[in-house]
Amino acid sequence: MVDSVLPFQNGQCTVTILEWLIMVDPVLPFQNGQCTTVTIPEWLIQYCHSRMVNSLTELKSDFRELRKHVEDSGMLKTQPWFYALHLAHIILLEVFAYCLVSYYGGGLYTFITAAIILAVAQAQAGWTQHDYGHNSVFPSHKMNKIFHHIVIGHIKGASSHWWNFRHFQHHAKPNVGKKDPDVDFPYLLLLGEHFPVTWGKQKKGYMPYNQQQNYFFLTMPPLLLPLYFHFENILFVFKRRDWVDLLMTISFFGRYFYLYTQFWGAWGTFGFYMFVRFLESHWFVWVTQMSHISMNIDIERDNDWFTSQLISTCNVHQGLFNDWFTGHLNFQIEHHLFPTMPRHNLHKVAPLVKSLCKKHNIEYVSLPLFGAFARLVTSLKKSGELWYDSYYNG
Repeated sequence: MVDSVLPFQNGQCTVTILEWLIMVDPVLPFQNGQCTTVTIPEWLIQYCHSRMVNSLTELKSDFRELRKHVEDSGMLKTQPWFYALHLAHIILLEVFAYCLVSYYGGGLYTFITAAIILAVAQAQAGWTQHDYGHNSVFPSHKMNKIFHHIVIGHIKGASSHWWNFRHFQHHAKPNVGKKDPDVDFPYLLLLGEHFPVTWGKQKKGYMPYNQQQNYFFLTMPPLLLPLYFHFENILFVFKRRDWVDLLMTISFFGRYFYLYTQFWGAWGTFGFYMFVRFLESHWFVWVTQMSHISMNIDIERDNDWFTSQLISTCNVHQGLFNDWFTGHLNFQIEHHLFPTMPRHNLHKVAPLVKSLCKKHNIEYVSLPLFGAFARLVTSLKKSGELWYDSYYNG
């Protein structure tokens, strides 16, 4: 467990008792250095310690050395100006969109242009809330949490706790069926190789999965944010009675309708908002899914932390546009290995990760941007064909 715990600590906590709790699912990844004292039975201590000693491979040892180097070299330290400028450019885009509509009026061309500008702002706000959600910006967990509420709540209109709940499951078990919500939607898509074959042999299926590479374009990119995420957010907030997140969400919609109702009325403003989400959704889905759907998706296996991240994640080549467009999620491998590392430092650790992969003969996948998009579609086609063949010929 220690390898799946320490990457989330941001160099602020020395793990002792948790060193030998290797059989427990990750908990501390989401604590950001705030340890909890627990009483552990002596027999469990001895059992887990023996398991940890026996499982300490050369790869694990090398990764721990790499992690120590990352901490000692200051790669977990933030450049405040980076995040200040990023947040400023989001606010400027929001202001520019409003000024455009205010000056030119609510005509069709203004409607479309302003929606595109706001979609860019919302997509970039999505990347920056991700930084605060991972406690990557401030040394203080409290300050990260406050800004996460502001960005994802007031600027984007979503629940901070919902995002944490969902996203940390993804990081704890990337591409593990029934444990990673980002790859677990069999009512629409069957992913990987294991699940299509298993479902096919069991004569199970909700959709014509052999066509999923086609209907993917009509479902996930255009509808994930406008429909599904809205439903999940509302359900989560009211089920958990999360009134703080609800208040932040209301502040977003209050601001939105206050600014734009004067141009398009209430229903027109709602349509404008949904059009922005429609545009943003395409951006969000392609960027977030290109790094995982085409990689190994399986039931949980007994892999170490490093291996489990590498087999489930791929990168996209570095470049100024790619870095901005993806919010540095083109360094998805490094982000998964070191989730609290500020994204402006991810490129620094990439050569070291590549070297470790080469030493241990683990594939390090990095693709051009459109190559990653194409591979996503190809993997959907392959998974669908596996299901079809197993269903009808298995």
